[in-house]
Amino acid sequence: MQLLPKLKTKLQSNTFYLILSIIVIIYIFIKTYVIKYESKLINNTSLVGTITNLVREDEHLRFTLKVQDELVICDYYGELANSYILGKKVKIEGTSKEVRNNTIPNTFNYKKYLYHNKIYLAYNVNKIDVLEGENIFYKGKNYIIKKIDKFDELSKSYLSLFLLGDKNYLDDEVYNTYLKNGVVHLFAISGMHISLLVSILNYLLKKIKGKKIIIGLFLVYFAFLTNFSASVMRAVTFYIMKNIFKLLNITLSNVKILLLTAFLLLFINPFFIYNQGFLYSFLITFSIMLLSKDITGNYVKKIFKISLIAFLVSLPLTVSNNYEINILSIFSNLLFVPLVSLVIFPFSLIVFLIPFLQPLFHLCLSILECLNNIIYHWKLIIIIPKMSLILIILYYLVLILMYKRKNSKLIFLIGFILIINGEIPKLDSSFYAYYIDVSQGDSAVLISPYQRDVIMIDTGGIVGSDYHVVSNTITFLKSLGIKKIDKLIITHGDYDHMGDATYLINHFKVKEVYLNTPSNNLLEEDLLNLLNKKKIPEYSDVKTILLPNYHINFLKTLDYDNENDNSNILYFQYHNYNFLFMGDASTKVEENLLKKYKLPVIDFLKVGHHGSKTSSSDLFINSIKPKYSIISVGKNNRYGHPNEEVLNILAKSQILRTDMDGSIRLKIKGYNLEIDKYPP
Repeated sequence: MQLLPKLKTKLQSNTFYLILSIIVIIYIFIKTYVIKYESKLINNTSLVGTITNLVREDEHLRFTLKVQDELVICDYYGELANSYILGKKVKIEGTSKEVRNNTIPNTFNYKKYLYHNKIYLAYNVNKIDVLEGENIFYKGKNYIIKKIDKFDELSKSYLSLFLLGDKNYLDDEVYNTYLKNGVVHLFAISGMHISLLVSILNYLLKKIKGKKIIIGLFLVYFAFLTNFSASVMRAVTFYIMKNIFKLLNITLSNVKILLLTAFLLLFINPFFIYNQGFLYSFLITFSIMLLSKDITGNYVKKIFKISLIAFLVSLPLTVSNNYEINILSIFSNLLFVPLVSLVIFPFSLIVFLIPFLQPLFHLCLSILECLNNIIYHWKLIIIIPKMSLILIILYYLVLILMYKRKNSKLIFLIGFILIINGEIPKLDSSFYAYYIDVSQGDSAVLISPYQRDVIMIDTGGIVGSDYHVVSNTITFLKSLGIKKIDKLIITHGDYDHMGDATYLINHFKVKEVYLNTPSNNLLEEDLLNLLNKKKIPEYSDVKTILLPNYHINFLKTLDYDNENDNSNILYFQYHNYNFLFMGDASTKVEENLLKKYKLPVIDFLKVGHHGSKTSSSDLFINSIKPKYSIISVGKNNRYGHPNEEVLNILAKSQILRTDMDGSIRLKIKGYNLEIDKYPP
C-alpha cells in the first residue's frame, strides 16, 4: 500500500512511457533481430507432443504440435479414427520438410510468417497415435467444434469465425471480397466483439458479486478458444488491466492503459510487433481513443468518423499487405459495422446455444454475402505501390500535425504523399525482365523504362490445383504501382503456360492478348470467349510488336501438329542485349529456326520446355551460344526437369533456375546489367 502513491505518480508521468517505449524497442530488437532461433528437432523421425491448433479439410489435417517448448507445423493426409484430436497428446511419425521463402518480390513470406509465430520446423506426418486425452480446457473447445460441425457449411464457416477466430472455413472468394470492400476487419475477433461479450455478461451477471473476476476468467478462456490471437489478447488484457487499476484506485486514461497493454504483450511475445492483427488493433484503437472527443453526432455520424479514422491511420499497413485501397470502404462500413456487430455476431452466439434457429441464421448470412457482392461491384480500388520507410514516416507526421492543429484541411498533404509514392516507380529509366517462379510452369514480365509498357509472357498454372500462381504475380505488379498489362503473350495452350490466363484477366486489367497458331484447344477457347465478353483485342499470327524502346519479333517456321512445337518463339534486342524465349519448342523447331533465321549470340535464353531433353539440342545451343540460360521449373517435379544432358549442353552458359534461384530479375540501365535472385 505504501508503494501505491509512487506507482500512481510513475504511471501518470509521460516520461515513464517514453522510457518504457525505448526499453521495449531495444528488447524487441534483441529478441527478434539479434537472437536467431532454429529448431532442435530437425532430424527427428518421430515426435511426441500436444496438438494446440488444428484445421481440417477433407482428408487433410494441418495442425500445430507443441513438443516441449517448441511448436511444429504438421501436415497429415489420410483418414483418422477420430479427427477431434485437438489438445490430445500424440506421437507422430514422418519427416521434416523445407519451408520456402517467397520467391516473388513483395509477396507473402510463409517461412517468415511461421518464424514470427515461433515455428521453426515443418513436418510431413505419415502416422498419428493418440497417447493421452485432452485436458478440461481442450475438452470444452472440442465440444464447441463438434457442435459447430453439425451446422450447414455456410453457418459453420461464420460460427467458426466468430466463436473460435478461425477463418479457414470461410470461402476464399468470399473472404477476398470482404477484403476488397475494406470490411474484413469485422470478421477478425477484436475489441468490438469483446465489448459486446462484456456487455452481455455484465447484464447476465448483474446481481452476482465478483462478476468482474468471472468476466475476466471467461475472457481469458475466450482468448484460449481463439488461439490467443493478437487482437483478442489486446482487448482482454486491456479489460483486465483497466479493472485492476480501478481496484487499486489508480486513475489512468484509456490511452495510457492501452500503451501499458501493448508494452506488456510485447514483453510476453516480442514477435507480436510483426503481427498484422496486433498492429491494426493497437493503431486503430489508439487513434480512436485519442480522438474520442471529436467522435460526436448520431450513430451513423459516429460510425463514419470511426471508419474514416481507421482508414487513414491504417492505410500504410493496408498498402504493405495488399498494395491497394478501396476508397469506398469508408462508406461500406456504414452498412457492415451495424449489420455485423449488432446482428450477425450476436446471432452467432444465440444460434450456437439455440441450434433450431439455424435456418434464420443461414438467411441472415446469405443476405450479408449478397450485400457484400453488390458492394464489391461498386468498389473504387486505387493501386498504391510499396511505400518507402521515409514516406510512411512523413505520412504519420502529417496525421500527427492534423491532430495537433485540429486542421482537417491538411489532408491534402496525405494525397500529395500518396501521389509522390505512386509516381516514383514511373521515374525509373531502367528496363526490367522478370522470370517469375510459378513452380512447374512459365511466366515472365517485361517492364519498359518509366513503365511505358508492361508485357507478360505466359501466366503459369498448376494442373489439378485450385491455387492460382498468377495471383502472386498480380500482387507483385501492384507493389510496383503497375495498374495494367499492356500485352499478354501466350506462347501456347498448355496449362502450365496459360492455365491462369482467365484468372489474370478477371482480376487484373489486360489491354491486348497474343496467341499462337494454327488451332485452339479448350483452354484457348475459354480464353477467347472471355476476351470476347470483356471486349479485349486478341491477335494471332503476328510477326512483330513495335514498342518505343524495343521490338518483339515472333519467329515463325512451320505449322506443326502439336501445341509445343507451335509455341510462339520470341526474340528481341534491348540496347546490346539479345533475348530469346523458346516456349516448349522441340529440337525439330530449333533446327528449322537455324535454317530460316540468322540468330545472333543470345545473352538471355529462356530455355525451351523447362530443360526437357526434347529441347535445347547441342547444335542449337552451340549456334546461339547463350551467356545466361534461364530454366523455369518446379522443385522436385515429376517430369525430372531439367534433364542432365541438357544441363551439360548448357554448361558453358551461366544457368539460372527458378527452382533453385526463385524469380530472377534482370535490370538494364543504359548498357549496365544487374541480376538479382529471390531464392526459396
